[in-house]
Amino acid sequence: MDLIARIQHSFQESANTKLQAAEQLSPVIAGAAEVLAQSLLNGHKILACGNGGSAADAQHFSSELLNRYEMERPGLPAIALTTDSSTLTSIANDYCYEDIFARQIRALGQAGDTLIAISTSGHSPSIVGAVNAAQERGMSTIALTGRNGGEVASRLATGDIEVRVPSDITARIQEVHLLVLHCLCDLIDQQIFGHKD
Repeated sequence: MDLIARIQHSFQESANTKLQAAEQLSPVIAGAAEVLAQSLLNGHKILACGNGGSAADAQHFSSELLNRYEMERPGLPAIALTTDSSTLTSIANDYCYEDIFARQIRALGQAGDTLIAISTSGHSPSIVGAVNAAQERGMSTIALTGRNGGEVASRLATGDIEVRVPSDITARIQEVHLLVLHCLCDLIDQQIFGHKD
């Protein structure tokens, strides 16, 4: 096994997937950023969720908004629904795992809020449940998916946005999801606060 060749292959595959995604998804990402900025400007908040690596992405995104991304600015209201272990385990225990995000959205979500729902396959039952709950609450959804978009894509309503990474490889999809989230942070900051050094 040539370790160096495997490393270089991974870098090349990641770069190629990102370049393909940039070409296909830039208008979709811009649209998602406009929805998020408008929600925040109207006094609403962002809720984010995902499982596994996508849970880490949800937390990463909310921390960039709550604290700061690249410019000094006030914190923005964002909640990762993946961080409260007591809430997650009690819902999973008392009801079912599929409800871990939906029950939080029904309690915390308000009309005008936006859900960031992250699923590399688009088939995660807890993410499908989250999208359904967001619709019940009158929220917009921005879904970050991959592959064929899965069931999540089929559940999105008019006005919701899907950012579907053009790949079937989980690692490549996750890598693009992180870049998409960074783009969203940057575009939110630019729209709300303008250019600051």
